[in-house]
Amino acid sequence: MNAIRLFNVSKKIKGRVVLQNINLNLERGNIYGFAGHNGSGKTMLFRIISGLVKPSSGTVEVFGDVLHKDVSFPGDISVLLEKPGFLEQYSAFDNLKFLAMIKNKISDSDIVAAMERVKLNPMDKRPVKEYSLGMKQRLAIAQCIMEQPQLILLDEPMNGLDEEAVRHVYRIIKEENERGCTILLTSHNRLDIETLCDQVYSMNDGMIIDVTNIARDE
Repeated sequence: MNAIRLFNVSKKIKGRVVLQNINLNLERGNIYGFAGHNGSGKTMLFRIISGLVKPSSGTVEVFGDVLHKDVSFPGDISVLLEKPGFLEQYSAFDNLKFLAMIKNKISDSDIVAAMERVKLNPMDKRPVKEYSLGMKQRLAIAQCIMEQPQLILLDEPMNGLDEEAVRHVYRIIKEENERGCTILLTSHNRLDIETLCDQVYSMNDGMIIDVTNIARDE
């Protein structure tokens, strides 16, 4: 069954073409990688799939719902885009608690479990402004997994992480996929793509220029 379908999706900003005639048909339960240099269109594609940006033309369908027609945003999705944004005067737990209150579908114990999975201390009362870049990145990943969504979009999830943390995030991504979650990720590191993804879309100048299937080691 399809998770995401895009039909001739294009995006123009101030006359400049950012995405051009994107067609995608992504099945549920896979990990999809999107590779390309900065400005190739990867982040804009994720913004459009998540409903944060409306395409100039074309149709975006997520789990059978047409965005900006049937729904404004996909209903069961978590997104990490570019630099994670938090209320930096509050603790990590409080930040996740505020976010969890939007849908009100998980408990404090679920938040604690998500933080522990990314190796953050739920009892740490320090404000997030005192966190390192890597700690903020792990907090963003905790936010993405805490509600066990069916679709996760991760834009450069390894940013700011040391080698041990990268390996740990690899495990988390694989575990989320094993429970049935469809995952889309971007990375500048080819190893991330080759280790995690079932299929890789290469992008350049707002277009998909190549598709590669990868046999993942289990």
